[in-house]
Amino acid sequence: MSGTVHVEVQGGLGILTLDRPRALNALDRGMVRSVSKALRRWRDDDGIRAVLIRAVPGRAFCAGGDIVGVVETAKTEGAAAAAPFFFDEYRMNWRIGNLGKPFIALLDGITMGGGVGISVHGSHRIATENTLLAMPETGIGFFPDVGGSHFLPRLPAHAGLYLGLTGERVDGATATRLGIATHFVPAASLPALEAALVDGEGIDAALARFADEPVPGGLDAVAIDRLFAAASLDELLAGLARDGGAFATGTLETLRQKSPLSVAVTFEELRRGAGLDLAGCLAMEYRLVHRFLEGHDFPEGVRALLVDRDKQPRWQHATIEAVNEAEIAACFAPLVGGDLEFDWQPRGEDD
Repeated sequence: MSGTVHVEVQGGLGILTLDRPRALNALDRGMVRSVSKALRRWRDDDGIRAVLIRAVPGRAFCAGGDIVGVVETAKTEGAAAAAPFFFDEYRMNWRIGNLGKPFIALLDGITMGGGVGISVHGSHRIATENTLLAMPETGIGFFPDVGGSHFLPRLPAHAGLYLGLTGERVDGATATRLGIATHFVPAASLPALEAALVDGEGIDAALARFADEPVPGGLDAVAIDRLFAAASLDELLAGLARDGGAFATGTLETLRQKSPLSVAVTFEELRRGAGLDLAGCLAMEYRLVHRFLEGHDFPEGVRALLVDRDKQPRWQHATIEAVNEAEIAACFAPLVGGDLEFDWQPRGEDD
């Protein structure tokens, strides 16, 4: 089942509407390319003052990328055949971050993985009471991509490391307090907000009218800041085990259920990403993509969690501690032919 992105212009506002509700608006390659093509066209169009991305009414803004299809391609045709999906997706992420115009995302519903990537690099990210946001990749034998290595290390109080390693879900209020979302607007007010933007009201003025303060609560920021300030993954695991409190114990149990390789690589990915710009982070992630497409845990995680749904993945390593430094380093090794580079040049007739 392929998806659709409706592309339209109203009142100087470029509007992208994700329309694949039965798949929770998961992004296939055609959808990614449609968004990227529209951004390229609108970037230098003086008649477009801002871009708005939303989804058709339903449960989700965007639940991620269509990774089941990607993994199947890798299994039948090889990693090189599956990698172009990520090339297109990461270029789209980069274009959002470098659009040079306001990019407004309405995160009304499930927003995970690729759904975060198609929004978080824009200037205005609007959460609602329906928002359920996560980067759940370590649970499927993958790693936080779509620029996760850029935005997660920049969240306050080590919350990004916690979210990236555990895949923990947060609501719209928590996402706003962390800065993943920039504003919190009740879902009932979104149509009026959209109408105001189409009518030409300034973005900041419109948001000042419709945004609410997010409610307190959510993550235990104090415990996360204390426990996830560790300089190494071994130190982090030891600290969780030593603490013995309910939060630490539950977090350690959660990490033990994830792919050991994914947890180890993600810790290093976010450490490196803290010192890179968005393009550098996406290029690094593209290296990792190739290694994970060629490896064991990503196909196995997709099988166990999304295909057979037995929720019994058989990971390559028995424990996180069993992953050695050489294996981690190999995942970050340069690609033959050089790293991914990003630009605004079209790549074929459909871009």
